[in-house]
Amino acid sequence: MIKYIGSKRVLVPHIVEIVRRLEGVRTVLDLFSGTSRVGHALKAAGYTVTANDHTSYAYKLAQTYVAADRTLVEEPARALIAELNALAPQAGYFTQTFCERSRYLQPHNGEKVDAIRERIAQLALEPVLEAVLLVSLMEAADRVDSTCGLQMAYLKGWSARSHQGLELRLPALLDGPGHATQREARDAARGRAYDLVYLDPPYNQHRYLGNYHVWESLVRWDKPEVYGTAMKRIDCKDYKSDFNSRVRILGALREIVEHVDARYLLVSFNDEGYVDRHEMTDLLRDRGEVAGIEVDYKRYVGAQIGIYNPQGAKVGKVSHLRNRERLFLVGPKAKRILANPNAGEQLAWSQF
Repeated sequence: MIKYIGSKRVLVPHIVEIVRRLEGVRTVLDLFSGTSRVGHALKAAGYTVTANDHTSYAYKLAQTYVAADRTLVEEPARALIAELNALAPQAGYFTQTFCERSRYLQPHNGEKVDAIRERIAQLALEPVLEAVLLVSLMEAADRVDSTCGLQMAYLKGWSARSHQGLELRLPALLDGPGHATQREARDAARGRAYDLVYLDPPYNQHRYLGNYHVWESLVRWDKPEVYGTAMKRIDCKDYKSDFNSRVRILGALREIVEHVDARYLLVSFNDEGYVDRHEMTDLLRDRGEVAGIEVDYKRYVGAQIGIYNPQGAKVGKVSHLRNRERLFLVGPKAKRILANPNAGEQLAWSQF
């Protein structure tokens, strides 16, 4: 899967273990699905998952990792991937915008992206199969990019991986059905009932559309006007979300918590977020018993690198390199469910 600032890779085993302990849970809604890493893991564990996200690139990831049935799409996807890998490079919008006017990928790989993406558009495939190919292309480009994992900027010099050739691979598809939707979270929270709703909202000012605008443009292929050194989509200027606002996030979360129809809620939130532990507990307690755990976590890659000015000189020291990821469980016997930390040798959490 793509490099992602909000990835729950380390948390996934804890999430799956908690869900495994919940009686009667069969259907799950992942309301802010991002890379669909959590939805993919829960589908693999046997749950019927619906993954939702408002961005187009995340929707394609959800179609691929949650909605796609491997038994139906693997064979045609493999054949098309072979065809697309054999295409001759052809410079176009992607190369000009993201390889020449900026330096996200080297031009030789940008030309492959252009050729492959134009061909996918010409094929007019059914939506899920097209999504699998687009995710294959996104992940191939991610493997040879020249960033630190965010598309707010790119490296001054080419990364070692950027010299490699771009090659499509089949994504890690799963057998069986699933569902993917592309709706604003508060709209998606209304209506259908689920046994469990998993909430992993943005926790601070960082907007995922701006952080991953290259993938958004690659997926939508609308060749938008761009601005700034980062070559962001022009609509990034206007995009605003209550979940990125210190003032409005609590109200936005409250609206979801009040309207979602589920026996259990599982909420993931970082200890550096706009909502602290006590505020989150107070918000959730009207839905039932609340219990929580904390997991030690390495901070995002930017913190590991340090603080630099626009000229590339190191100008500050990062205060800390680790934080705490919190999981809040809401529902019957929540405290008892999380009380026993003996969840396997690889898992360690502290309850609060």
